[in-house]
Amino acid sequence: MVKIFIDSADIDEIKQAYAWGIADGVTTNPSLLKKAVDKRKKKGQKLNLKTYINEILKVAKGTPVSLEVTETTAAGMIKQGKALYKMFNKVAKNVYIKIPINPAFKNSDSTHFDGIIAIKALSKAKIPTNCTLIFTPEQALLAAKAGASFVSPFAGRVDDFLRINAKLKFTKTDHYPVWGETKGKKLLHDNGIVSGIDLVEQCVRVLKHYNLKTEVLAASLRNTRQVREAAMVGSAIATLPLFVIQDMLKHQKTYEGMKGFTKDIVPAYVALTK
Repeated sequence: MVKIFIDSADIDEIKQAYAWGIADGVTTNPSLLKKAVDKRKKKGQKLNLKTYINEILKVAKGTPVSLEVTETTAAGMIKQGKALYKMFNKVAKNVYIKIPINPAFKNSDSTHFDGIIAIKALSKAKIPTNCTLIFTPEQALLAAKAGASFVSPFAGRVDDFLRINAKLKFTKTDHYPVWGETKGKKLLHDNGIVSGIDLVEQCVRVLKHYNLKTEVLAASLRNTRQVREAAMVGSAIATLPLFVIQDMLKHQKTYEGMKGFTKDIVPAYVALTK
């Protein structure tokens, strides 16, 4: 069964997802954490980044929480990853270190494999990792070979990339067909990837073919249909903002059905449970 992670740094949103009983983990990043802490400080709350992260880990006890590195070299990511794990994993034993697949900023940089090196080193130290910024199945394959616990293909960002390159008008929550879009008679693609969900599926297929233990975590999902499609192509995990989780239960016919059910309530039947 596909696991649902909440993609948020807002402790209230995280608590809500766990209170609903459907959250299986949390993904977040440093900038979102800082914004969440600053927001609460402005309201007069006394807290700091460390205590705030501790609270998130406690809420999510028993399920993975991804904490991201900010360093961009192998040595820096390994050192920071180990420090984050040592500092925070003792809180609830649920820390995963988020490492970018490729920390280079441009093609000529010499750090292309530093993410892989960092994942390998952390894996050897028995520190679980979430490899982020996956945009190709071959990136996912290398991350899995290095020992990543999760690989995170960014489905929504692939859809954005395809639409922007084709100069199509869209909003980020618009659904993008899993089978792709055409402009004129030409199918849009990025080196054979025709949609974000297609990327997720190709990652799933490659890792499954070789029986690799790494789980695919579908990221950057912007609407409920993407969640459905990620589940249909076999993604082990889908990480979602709270509004997408909320929208998963909404349908007009459900509302109509509830009105009909309550209108037709039989008093004698209700009395059985009183």
